[in-house]
This record gives sequence, structure tokens and C-alpha cells, in this order.
Amino acid sequence: MSGRLRRLADELRALEAQLRQGGGPDKIEKQHKQGKLTARERVEQLADPGTPFLEIGLLIAHDRYDGQAPGAGVITGIAIVDGREVVVVANDATVKAGSWWPETITKILRAQEVAMRCRIPIIYLVDSAGVNLPYQGGVFPGQYGAARIFYYNSIMRRYLRIPQLAAVMGQCVAGGAYLPALSDVILMVKGTSFMGLGGPNLVKGATGQSIDGETLGGALTHTEVSGVAHYALDDDASCLVKLRELVARLPRPNTPPQAAWRPPAEPPSTLYDLLPADHRMQYDMHALLRAVLDEGKLDEFQGNLAKEMICGDARIEGIPVGIIANQRGLIKGRPGEKPRFGGIIYAESAEKVAYFIERCDKQGIPIIFVQDVSGFMVGPEAEHEGIIRAGAHFVEAMACARVPKIVLTVNHASGAGYYAMAGQGFDPDFILSWPTGRMAVMEGEAAVQAVHGPALDAAKKAGTPPSPEVLEAAASMRADYETQLDARYAAARGFVDTIVYPEDTRSMLALALRSALQNPGPHLGAFVLPPMPTFGAQ
Repeated sequence: MSGRLRRLADELRALEAQLRQGGGPDKIEKQHKQGKLTARERVEQLADPGTPFLEIGLLIAHDRYDGQAPGAGVITGIAIVDGREVVVVANDATVKAGSWWPETITKILRAQEVAMRCRIPIIYLVDSAGVNLPYQGGVFPGQYGAARIFYYNSIMRRYLRIPQLAAVMGQCVAGGAYLPALSDVILMVKGTSFMGLGGPNLVKGATGQSIDGETLGGALTHTEVSGVAHYALDDDASCLVKLRELVARLPRPNTPPQAAWRPPAEPPSTLYDLLPADHRMQYDMHALLRAVLDEGKLDEFQGNLAKEMICGDARIEGIPVGIIANQRGLIKGRPGEKPRFGGIIYAESAEKVAYFIERCDKQGIPIIFVQDVSGFMVGPEAEHEGIIRAGAHFVEAMACARVPKIVLTVNHASGAGYYAMAGQGFDPDFILSWPTGRMAVMEGEAAVQAVHGPALDAAKKAGTPPSPEVLEAAASMRADYETQLDARYAAARGFVDTIVYPEDTRSMLALALRSALQNPGPHLGAFVLPPMPTFGAQ
């Protein structure tokens, strides 16, 4: 029995509770006094009651800016509105007036990419003072600066035809005004919302004209004078009701009917005691799957071949999926063969998985990668078996699969094995991690051995203690790796979309699957444009 997962989960819950307070009770009270709901209250009222919310990037930037940028000042994720999945982007005005930090851009772009990849509507709840000027160098310029938000706006509107609904529920100034302007519908709230390329102070300085915000760019001005906005609502609550009505009018996607489903064979609570106290020790991945899959059933593919890699067909909340997972522990080989190390990918297992991926791709079955991988096997036997060629086959099959790919990291995600198991660079649709996820090129002790091993070995052979400098450098490297291997570190940098708790794993995977399956594909890259006529075609 292990307390590791429980301890890390409890620490994460405390951190998340703090981050969900945004700018804190004082700023929340200030927003209420202005007659406005907070960003989280808006998301909650927009969504169907009691439905799950797959929040993306809650931990982004939590360990930067002296803690002054919780959530990078924006809430992003997938909510259920009128029974359908939608992406929500909500500026949190309790955090520096909802201004854009560099990581705010990262979160909004990721949310837009989810909408484009899944072909689901996106709703912007705008309440932002614009660029956080002291950090403009990380916001304004660059290929993935704020301009890319408007590029994605335009691509969705013109070519992908993804519904974009924008509700201006507070400030919306300067270049940020193009985000709603490039949406399909704009809603504003009387008395509390403002939209303009420049506010009253900027207008005064630039032109010498004195004008109040409501007259310059309020809800009535933009719905009755400029015609920029389309609906003026009395308050936040009525604005959110109108948004729900607009979502209800949208055409429904042609998603395949889902079969009736039954709960897993084991309760999710058993997952807390599954992982060992030491992350290097073994456990049974089949036991984990029994607590996640419908009825715990996995129809294993080549179950008696290359057992260090588990492949099979299953269902999650009735949705057919292909499962690819790493088995840990010592794997007994065929008669006369050496046992294999679980969590390591061998040439035979790479070929097995590549074939399974290609089969899922041909049959249109989404794939879930359950990561606990330490890398590919090394050594003369592995090289002579063609591990490089087999690994390349694995990676190519995964990279080119056109079906949805969802990653769940439960323990290790190391080396090239992390890449092959649909690492972030290969644009999986979603990346989820347990609190125990450990993401790095290798474990800390292996890194110490790779860098400082020669000096440590030389001292041992000489019968003398290593120099203080070597010991200090090795200790520092271990500490750095332990920090960087923490799932919270990965989540703070957007290497995973969210950290999920074991008991929520099924519902979050199902929500991700239902979202992704609304796009028949191909699921390649941030987005795929539909075929268009060539230049000059009639």
C-alpha cells in the first residue's frame, strides 16, 4: 500500500484551491460590488448544472511572478453547455484586471487549438485590461504572440466554420478588441462592459477629447450606434442565459451513437493504493485498467507477445477505444529468452504497437496512451535486433495516425519512449497526468551518473572521497531533477493540459473523447484546413 499518490493528490488539491481564488477574496468582493460575477462564477452559470469541467492549464505560471499570476489570469477548458461540449475562455479580472501575461497567450492559443482540433464551438468571456505592459516583450511580438490569437480567430471563422461566441463582460481594450470582433456574435452587458481600441484616457491624450466610457464604447453604443456588437444584456446573468440560448440554436454534430455502458470492475478508490511508494517499483497495469475501463474489460491484442507493452480494445463510458499501455515489473520471456524490463520498449514490442496503431487508424478507433515508460532498450542485443528501425516505425505510426490520441501519464514519461507514446510534440488531442506523473529525459540518478559518473567512479577506484565540488554539483542536479520531474512543474509550463485525480480519470477521458470525436478527422497538427480550390480555379 502506498501513500505517494494520496500525498501528492492532497498537495495538489491545496494548490488548486488557492489558484481558484484568483486574485483573492478582496478582489472577488470588488468585482461583486461592480455588479459583476467572477470568471469562475460565469463559467459555472454558463455550464449545465452538475456536469464535469475539463479545465486546461490551471497550474500555468503558478510558480512564476511571485505568485501574482494565478492561472495566468484566464480560465480555459471544456464545459458542457446545453448538452454539448464547448471550449470556454474566461478572463479573470481579479488577477491584474484580467491583463495578458505571456502565459495568458499560451493558454488562449491552446484553447483555440482544442476547438479547432475537435471542431467544437468556443465561447470567449472577455473581461481584460489588455496587455500586461511590464511583460509586453513576451506578449506582443513573436510567431506565438498575441497576434496568433487573431490568426486562429480568422481561420476558424473563414475556413473551419467553428462557431465563436464572444461576451464582453467588462473591459476589452486595444488589440484585444479584435478577439470579439473576429467572432461570429458579440454580446455586451449594459453599464459594466466597454469595448474600444482606446479608453477615455487614451482618447484624451491622443485627441484632446473628453468622453465617458459608456458613450465611447459601452453596450448601447456598440449595439445602437456603431453596430459592432449584436446583443445588449442587462447583467451578467442574463448575458450567460443568452449565450446558452445561442449555443442551443447551433446545429448538432453528427456524432456516432454511444452504446450503453457500465462502471469499471474496480472502484476508482482502489487506484490510490495501486502505485508503489517508490516510483521505480513494479505494479500491475492491468489492475489500473480494470478501474478505468467499462466493466474493466480489455480485449488484449497479441496479449502473449511482447508483454511489456499492453495493446487492446476497450470502452470508456461506452466509447470504443484502443488502449496502449506500459506494463511495469520484470516480464517473463519465452522459453530460453531473458526476462524483459517493464516500462522499457524493445524492438518486438515497438513493432507490435506500431501495427496496433495502424489498425486503429484504419478502423477509426481513437487511441489512449497510458504512459509509464522509461525509454527504449539499449545495448548490443537491442541494437542488433534493429531497435532504431522498430522505434522509428512506432513513432511514425503514432505521428501519422489520423484518429484522436489522448495521453494519460500515470508515472514515468522519459526518454524517446515518451515521444513514441504520443508526447506533446506530436500534437495529441489531450494530455492528462496523474499527480504522480514524472516527465523528463531521464530520472535524476541516471542523469547524475551520465554527467558526474566518471568523476565519482574515478574517486571510488582511487579509494578517495569525491571532491566537494563534484558532490555539490551531483546533489544540485538531483534536486533540480526532482523539482522538474514533479507533475506540477510540467503543468505550470503547459507540458500537460491538466492533472487529473484517479477518481476523475474516467469522466475526464470520456469528456475528452466525446469532444475529439466531433471531428471525423484527420487529427493532425493544431488544425487541418478543408480542401479548397487552387488559385485560378473556376
